[in-house]
Amino acid sequence: MTSQKSLLLVHAHPDDETIGTGATMAKYLAEGARVTLVTCTAGEMGEILVPELAHLAADRDDALGEHRKGEIADAMAALKAPDGSEVDHRWLGGFGTYRDSGMTWSEDRTHAQPDPDARENAFWYADLNEAADHLVTIIREVRPQVLVTYDEFGNYGHPDHIQAHRVATYAAHLAAVPTYKKELGEAHEIDRIFWTAIAESWIREGLRAARAAGDEDALGGMDPEGPLPMATPDVDIAAAIDGTAYADQKVAAMRSYPTQMNMEEGMFAMTNSLGTTAWSHEHFRIAKGRLETDPDGGISPDLFAGL
Repeated sequence: MTSQKSLLLVHAHPDDETIGTGATMAKYLAEGARVTLVTCTAGEMGEILVPELAHLAADRDDALGEHRKGEIADAMAALKAPDGSEVDHRWLGGFGTYRDSGMTWSEDRTHAQPDPDARENAFWYADLNEAADHLVTIIREVRPQVLVTYDEFGNYGHPDHIQAHRVATYAAHLAAVPTYKKELGEAHEIDRIFWTAIAESWIREGLRAARAAGDEDALGGMDPEGPLPMATPDVDIAAAIDGTAYADQKVAAMRSYPTQMNMEEGMFAMTNSLGTTAWSHEHFRIAKGRLETDPDGGISPDLFAGL
């Protein structure tokens, strides 16, 4: 056993980890923690924003996964610690084991579903026991105190995000059972599990500031006073990481994904009006364990507080 802090993150596609948890990863790396990222698919079905790379699409050369493999490597390099420590990045089951399932909306737009052209090895169709065992092996190796993944809806309904939640949740349970598949390693129980979130107040404040700076397109033009379907009420937020010191690194990592993110307009345009601080704070709901909060009983600034 080691006294080193160990953080495990389970994300669905390359770029998900940076958007939601990039500053958190950089912070804990800089503080000497072991940070392990498991990516479940290579994002082969993603939309391509760079016209000259359109040929990589699934319905053409079908080479986007290999390209995004390079993008995530660049992103992880951007997040490395001052001492050179880097994220321990793994592909669930090995690169190419599970393929991006794609996403389409149901006719009534009440839920997302896999793309009709999803392949047989699409992550959504993965055998839960098989996929969980891949993760059990990693959990028992790196022995994290803290696991971060998505909520049961995958934050916004993408099938692969939902599946990542299911796999991470099941694997965390199985990894702790002493008699479960001993050949996968010595049993290990994770102290805390967090679900990624975006605090409602943070989104509204950011949108108001962007509007005041003349940026009407921030976060896709969402109304700061209107409905925010992806926001989590502040009362449900258990921890918030102030990653201000790592915001530049996070944005550099985001820029490593030009096929997926346009930092100058639309969804990610807040960088134009607010700079890198727009992406500096990351929020979490607690799904397992007790969390030591600050002296006033508010939101914890540390995922490891009290461990």
